[in-house]
Amino acid sequence: MFMSSQAYHSALQLAEARDKFDAFCIPIVVIPCTISNNVPGTDFSLGADTALNEITDICDRIKQSATGTKRRIFVVETMGGYCGYLATMSGLAGGADAAYIYEEDFSVTQLRLVCVNKQEVCHFAINDCEVDRYKMLLFTQIDINENANSNYSTEFIHNLFSEEGKGVFTCRSNVLGHMQQGGVPSPFDRNYGTKMAAKAVDFIIQQVEMNIRPDGKFSPAQLYANKPESAALLGMMKRQLLFSPLTELKKIHKLQVMS
Repeated sequence: MFMSSQAYHSALQLAEARDKFDAFCIPIVVIPCTISNNVPGTDFSLGADTALNEITDICDRIKQSATGTKRRIFVVETMGGYCGYLATMSGLAGGADAAYIYEEDFSVTQLRLVCVNKQEVCHFAINDCEVDRYKMLLFTQIDINENANSNYSTEFIHNLFSEEGKGVFTCRSNVLGHMQQGGVPSPFDRNYGTKMAAKAVDFIIQQVEMNIRPDGKFSPAQLYANKPESAALLGMMKRQLLFSPLTELKKIHKLQVMS
């Protein structure tokens, strides 16, 4: 299965239903493929690197556009669901002043401190009469995960900065949307996908050989793979491609199967 966390949940449901349905007693392997990078059992999911490159490229264009304006803050919303990987890594790569994500709580007080800091920088540059010298300091990029906070949303942060920055700086919001899911796959994702596909095929062949009847004949009725290790997720853990049984992942991460 090539998909996001939905594939993990679906495969887990099949694995747990093996006791009731013999048709599900077949080798199952999940290859995590999502830009959100939120699948358990792997440090990197297929597609996350490509999306990160796209976001960074878009932010570079925003920054290039910002060089023509002075004293401006850009609030950039990334995808990722409840995982802040894209917002954090793109913020680091793009030189953002802050990245607000679901995993770390933030308050309106923290947002206000950013406003105050930018007001001081702008006043300092204006009073020093050397705006061009401080142009890069006056451009601010703030990344926010799409589900970082139900109350302090992208719109809220944009409105807050726009109001507090009146006469000092301006604010613009950018919701990148599905542009993050397009683009040309990065070399890392191409090689990563090839390696995972090859390893997944070898895993299925190995499981078929281990669970087929002794006479060597093959048919759906003669293949019976019901061991936990025959239903696994292939992921990269500490730079190694490893198979993790789906039932074990459920115990470790305490995830609930979607109803």
